[in-house]
Amino acid sequence: MRAAQVNKVIIAAMGAAALISLCLWIRADSALVLTRRVPGMDGQDPALHGANDRGSLDGVLSMSEGVPSDLPGHWPCFRGSNLDNISTERFTPAGKGQGFPCCWSIDVGEGHAGAAVHSGRVYVLDYDRENEADALRCLSLDDGHEIWRYSYHVKIKRNHGMSRTVPAVNSEFVVALGPKCHVTCLDSLSGELIWAIDLVREFGATVPPWYAGQCPIIDGGRVILAPGGSALMIAVDCGTGEIAWQAPNNSGWKMTHSSILPMEFSNRRFYVYCGSRGVAGVSAEDGSILWKTDEWRIRMATVPTPVDVGKGRIFLCGGYGSGSMMLQLEEKQGRIEPRILFRLGPERFGSAQHTPIFYQDHIYGVRPDGQLVCLDLDGNEKWSSSSAYKFGLGPYIMAGSMIYVMNDSCLLSRVEADPQAFDLVDRTSVLKGHDSWGPMAFAGGRLIVRDLTRMSCLDMTGKR
Repeated sequence: MRAAQVNKVIIAAMGAAALISLCLWIRADSALVLTRRVPGMDGQDPALHGANDRGSLDGVLSMSEGVPSDLPGHWPCFRGSNLDNISTERFTPAGKGQGFPCCWSIDVGEGHAGAAVHSGRVYVLDYDRENEADALRCLSLDDGHEIWRYSYHVKIKRNHGMSRTVPAVNSEFVVALGPKCHVTCLDSLSGELIWAIDLVREFGATVPPWYAGQCPIIDGGRVILAPGGSALMIAVDCGTGEIAWQAPNNSGWKMTHSSILPMEFSNRRFYVYCGSRGVAGVSAEDGSILWKTDEWRIRMATVPTPVDVGKGRIFLCGGYGSGSMMLQLEEKQGRIEPRILFRLGPERFGSAQHTPIFYQDHIYGVRPDGQLVCLDLDGNEKWSSSSAYKFGLGPYIMAGSMIYVMNDSCLLSRVEADPQAFDLVDRTSVLKGHDSWGPMAFAGGRLIVRDLTRMSCLDMTGKR
């Protein structure tokens, strides 16, 4: 009897040791330390300079023959220059039914990562499965030829795609957030690494299901990120990588797929973020929490970004049965307090993946049944596209007077942004793949779209 008990104890101890070893292995794989690349190491075996050492990681910069375009126009981050997914470019759109010539098309790793465009360069955070590396690629807007790429080793498993974020770029810097929460800041022209941060190791971030989907923003010379963990939000100096401030996270909110919205109200500038347990407004000056509410939480995954619809109102939506909600900010005795104006069930409006467009006092977006919908600011439906026109989980963007809406299988529709009625202009198949869910970008009269494994650049002017 005593021998049997001893054997049970030994077996239990061995099982516990195996479990601890497994946890340590998983933790080591998901939290890599990024450091500056070592000059002169480009093209060498990574094993020779520690890239396979799970304690440090050196990136590799590779130069190619691509040349930046002279085309005008910028789309410098997720949802464009004004973070509203609306292009302000003046252009003559292609005529009805003319189609959109393809300027170039390239293979990309499985995922839904969209492009940013600045100074004739296209930036996309890709995943290189063969070399097990995140790869920030800089391409020519003219022809898609690669100018440079910066890559670092990290193991990513297939999980409904791999990369799914959009870089933020200006004339000096480009910042990207990788699937496992590695942040890199590079010189936007040369591709040289300036600094890197591992949000898991340094801030205790939890990698969201299906990997990171938050897109960084650059605001006033700082990168704004929401890691969760020890800091709800951080501001990082673009030039030095120093942390300017950290927002407290006393309630233990975790990172979601939602991105950050800059907003101003009552003479204060702040950043609105949907964390795992609510919505908060964080001071742009010092990172203090100006307001928060737990009235908006999505159990499975929070993806769409908050939408500023003016006069202190914030429109929130999501999938998984969450529907949507309108918040009203109010100033009371020097403090900002959020109040719920209305809620809508998912049958009236919700969005699992993409953020609605606010244009001329109306909200346009695709609800869970796949229909494109127009709402007024009281939550009343002005029109829906009907069951004959459904768009699945695809993205949408606005340029000129039209909304460009992609469905799951790469069928691109043009719809007039008219609150009076659903007015379909035309529909064109622009790719041959599936899961065409990546955010679109518009610059220089060109629209950059993608499906699961291919990215294309379309001429929307019809002049080619």
